[in-house]
Amino acid sequence: MNWSDKVEVYNIDDTCSRYTNESTQVQFYPHSSKFEESASTPETWAKFNHDNLLRAERERLASVNLRKLIDCILRDTAEDLRLQCDAVNSAFSSRCQELDDSLQKLQYHLRKTLTEITDQEHQIAALKQAIKDKEAPLRVAQTRLYQRSHRPNVELCRDNAQFRLLSEVEELNMSLRALKEKLQDAEQALRNLEDSRMSLEKDIAVKTNSLFIDRQKCMTHRNRYPSVLQLAGYQ
Repeated sequence: MNWSDKVEVYNIDDTCSRYTNESTQVQFYPHSSKFEESASTPETWAKFNHDNLLRAERERLASVNLRKLIDCILRDTAEDLRLQCDAVNSAFSSRCQELDDSLQKLQYHLRKTLTEITDQEHQIAALKQAIKDKEAPLRVAQTRLYQRSHRPNVELCRDNAQFRLLSEVEELNMSLRALKEKLQDAEQALRNLEDSRMSLEKDIAVKTNSLFIDRQKCMTHRNRYPSVLQLAGYQ
């Protein structure tokens, strides 16, 4: 405002300096010779200008100091953000490594479980074949006993052959019971292995998805994290 007033005053005084007795724009202003009550003196005019300049300089210096303070705050904040970003990146990398190690262990156990499932299936097939192999001799022995039970009169004798057949049937039945119990245990073990396989495959799928999210999505975006200069607003 002071500068604007002085420009206006300069233009007025410049115009006045151009007036001459021959100027056509001059006329009588009877009351213009009086001093205005609000008029300043050269001393108050100079003091006002001096104070105005001092105040402007103080405000300018205050603005400079404020900008310096703001720059320091922005720089410190940017450095803190960058440090925090590095800490988060390190945590992401550590987590990805943990997931990777866990995934490899799960895959190893899955391969081992699949091998055990194959072995168990072979064992079950062998037990079923052994049961089938035992059933044929049992049918023969029981058929012999049945036919010999039809011997007439005194010929229905508990001879040595009869005792041997009874002993053979008993041994075959005991062997079959033992094989069937082993078959049940083997089938239960196979079901347990299948449950373990499904659990491992589900866990592997979950960890694979988690690793994809952390490594391919999150870390990819964090690679474009702004620099300290950009965070401070210089770029």
